[in-house]
Amino acid sequence: MGIKHVESISVSKRFWNVITNGLLIFGIRNRLALIGLDITPYYWVQEEIEECQEPVIKGDPNEYIFRYLNFDEVILIANKVPNRFGRNLINGFKNGQLCIGLEHNNNIAAYMFIELNDFTFNHRTFKLKNNEAYLLNMWTFHSYRGKNLAPYLRYQSYQLLKEQGRHIKYSITDYFNKSSIKFKNKLNSKHLKLFISIELFKKLQWNFVLKKFT
Repeated sequence: MGIKHVESISVSKRFWNVITNGLLIFGIRNRLALIGLDITPYYWVQEEIEECQEPVIKGDPNEYIFRYLNFDEVILIANKVPNRFGRNLINGFKNGQLCIGLEHNNNIAAYMFIELNDFTFNHRTFKLKNNEAYLLNMWTFHSYRGKNLAPYLRYQSYQLLKEQGRHIKYSITDYFNKSSIKFKNKLNSKHLKLFISIELFKKLQWNFVLKKFT
């Protein structure tokens, strides 16, 4: 039986979480993008460069079920996030992305998406080989924060992909998203490149490589 409900959060609580998680600059940048000034520095990341240990959930791990989420559940999730982001989730699923998550007491506690095909991010195309995958849109609902669910779910995605013969996992991390950088570091991830994309009023776009990491 699919999930019938996902957690809602007030605007004030969402703003407070942005501040407490060190995402204020990240949030300001997103607001500027809404008025046509989109400047996005981001890392191209390879995850689990070296095999990592399974993260431990804080609490009883037996209360959580790792599984695929279906289209109706993606719709529920999309209805709880800003419209543009929600549309991206739905379109990604329709175009073949996988959605996996952790279920707790008939609630979705955390979710993420997996892309197996070539994709475009901020007007730059990334090509994937048959043994590669791109991980995106990780989210832990607010009442489940602090339980180490993001690293645990990410680790489970690695095991799922290994069974499919996909041993190389990539992701993109916004330069200002310190919480995302922190949880990926727990999983032996490595920055490969630092990009910056600039878009003005959805008409002019530039992409540059700022740094390559060795």
